[in-house]
Formats: sequence, structure tokens, C-alpha cells
Amino acid sequence: MRDAVNKAARFIINQCLKDRIGNLIIGWNDGQKNGSKMSKRGNQNVVPIPTGRLIERFKQLCPEYGIKIAVTEEAYTSKASYLDGDRLYKHGEKPKGWKPSGQRVKRGLYQTSTGILVNAKCNGAANILTKVATQLGVNLAKVGRGALTLPRRVDLFKGLSKSYRKRCVACLGPA
Repeated sequence: MRDAVNKAARFIINQCLKDRIGNLIIGWNDGQKNGSKMSKRGNQNVVPIPTGRLIERFKQLCPEYGIKIAVTEEAYTSKASYLDGDRLYKHGEKPKGWKPSGQRVKRGLYQTSTGILVNAKCNGAANILTKVATQLGVNLAKVGRGALTLPRRVDLFKGLSKSYRKRCVACLGPA
């Protein structure tokens, strides 16, 4: 498992360097696996993933390459609509009667209050980014409908050839 965590972290860091990404933002809720209420099969697939170890590995690698890392809680990010500007509350601080303006219409698809369809994962990721944007000084002006409807998928396991070991030397600035 340690080998898989190291390979995944190296692959993601190299991808960040290749794409000139300077911020790595991770949504994480403490104890989210402990109280998971998925199906038996879902629990078997998700709970064994060592997300905490992966985050710790990122905390070691990111400063080495000049990448800022932020770990934030992700409460209500998949329910709220990024494009509608829904307010995001911390876990347990949601007021009684709060309703998101949009809704998930099916797996992987989110509909805003104006009827715009966006990728549900991208909507959640944009909401996680919103929670730490001011902290990191990130400009959200370029995150619009186009970025939320056409996600770029990177297959972590097919991309893990021996190239994960090679550092993205061309992308690295002076140490």
C-alpha cells in the first residue's frame, strides 16, 4: 500500500508540474470513512483507500517543488451549486431549512437553478476551491461553465509506468 501511495503522489506531483499548477487543494472530512453509510460493496471499495497517508505524502512533496497545499473540509460541496453562488457552510453550521439552488439529476450530472448541466464532480471541486480561494489568493474568474462541463480525466493507474519516477525536470525552476 505504501508503494501505491508513493506512486500516486509522484504521478500527481509530476502532473501538477507539467501543467504548471501551483496549488493542490484536497477536500477531506475527519472521520469520513468511520461513519460511511454506503453499501457493503461501496464500503469495501472506498474504506481501504489510505487517503490520510496520501495527504501526508503530499505535505512532504509539495513544498519541495514549490506547490502550495491546502486541505479543507468539504461539507455540502456536492450539494451546493458553484455557478449559482450557493453559500458553503462548515459541517454542523448549516442553518435549518437551507436548500441548495441546484440538484444532482443523475450520477455525475448536476443541474443549476437556471438549468445548466455541469459535471457533478467538477461542481464539487469548484466548491472546494471556493472554500480556500481567498486563503491561497486564487482568482476564480476563469472557473466558469466551460471548465465545469468538460473535465479532463487522468487515469492514475494507466499513467503509472516507470515514468512516475522521473521528475519533471523541465518544469522545475531553480532550487
